Amino acid sequence: MKRNVLFIFAIVLVLALVACGGSGETAVSESTDLITAELNLPDTVDVQTVAEIKDRDDVVLIDVREQFEYDEAHIPGVTLIPLGDVPNRMSEIPTDKTVILTCRSGNRSGQATDFLRENGYDNVHNMAGGINDWKSAGLDVE
Repeated sequence: MKRNVLFIFAIVLVLALVACGGSGETAVSESTDLITAELNLPDTVDVQTVAEIKDRDDVVLIDVREQFEYDEAHIPGVTLIPLGDVPNRMSEIPTDKTVILTCRSGNRSGQATDFLRENGYDNVHNMAGGINDWKSAGLDVE
């Protein structure tokens, strides 16, 4: 009787492992989730996450560096609103979309994120490492 129970347990275990699939399938599924699912991002997001979601209709990227820095290299599709202009251009920052702020290293965009949160925005996030980490990750720039 014990042998039959062990044999059945072994078969169930093997079937469960086969049915669960490999890790590659899970990775594709997780990536797809970021593209189609409602976003629930932490306050600070990494460049890989931003790269995966930046082209969504419900995501807006804002670069808070100065024009000359933006001209040197920027993330494709990003909107430029220099840090000093943020208070006067808040009407351009949507409240109904996920907003990700970026700069050179994450410092100024962190300041802009804090400012916007203090002024009622609850959908703003800072991109850690800024354009420096973006370029280091080998991601596209214009």
